[in-house]
Amino acid sequence: MFETPGEAERGFDGLRVGAAELTARITHVRDGIGWIWVIPGSRSLPEVRSSRAYERYATCQNAFRRFVVLLAKQPPRELPERAVSLRHTDGR
Repeated sequence: MFETPGEAERGFDGLRVGAAELTARITHVRDGIGWIWVIPGSRSLPEVRSSRAYERYATCQNAFRRFVVLLAKQPPRELPERAVSLRHTDGR
């Protein structure tokens, strides 16, 4: 989770720049049937994971490969100078 949109943009940019070197761990889902891909991040938390479970291991591998190709095709983004916080300051 990111606290500001700017942090989320920088996280995405980091993935985009390093797309060619990304490796995923493909694992069976705990509750249910299927496979997901996960890109490990810091502190044993996933950096990115598939949005759905795949019925077959090979289909999950192919989905990760497509993700990497599409990620690498994304153009660089202009980051805003001042990031707006996603947290409400009025206690909400």
